[in-house]
Amino acid sequence: MRFNEKELVFLSRQPSERAAELGMRGPKKGDVVKRRLVKLIVNFLFYFRTDEDEPIGALLLEQCRVEREDDHVFSIAFLDEAERKYLFECGSQEQCVEWIDAIVKASYEFMRKNLIYYRTEIHRLTGKDPLEQYGISDETRFQVNSGLPPPPT
Repeated sequence: MRFNEKELVFLSRQPSERAAELGMRGPKKGDVVKRRLVKLIVNFLFYFRTDEDEPIGALLLEQCRVEREDDHVFSIAFLDEAERKYLFECGSQEQCVEWIDAIVKASYEFMRKNLIYYRTEIHRLTGKDPLEQYGISDETRFQVNSGLPPPPT
């Protein structure tokens, strides 16, 4: 996927769902933990040097796995490169859980699954498709694929 650098910088300056200084270690062997300002904005995780305004990197939170490594550490690995993990050290166990929850809920796929789940529930309860009034009920992206589990609660 291609991104325009100016658009990413603009996005990085928008209000964030979560932001904190965390310890961060990149996926390369030999990378060390460094303090970074980490900001979750929509489905991007931006990271900054703590004394700079422009991000030094961004992770698009799609097709990734977020896992808890220990009480204060979580990791992000992308499905096409599962062996490459980004590690994040939090200040507390509670902060770690909050970051994991926020990142999981930030992905397009999570939101899509929720939309499909609630669309199905509304249709079951009312007999009407709530997307029909918007003319988008037949779009492929809103269709249920067999094998998709319902969203987590």
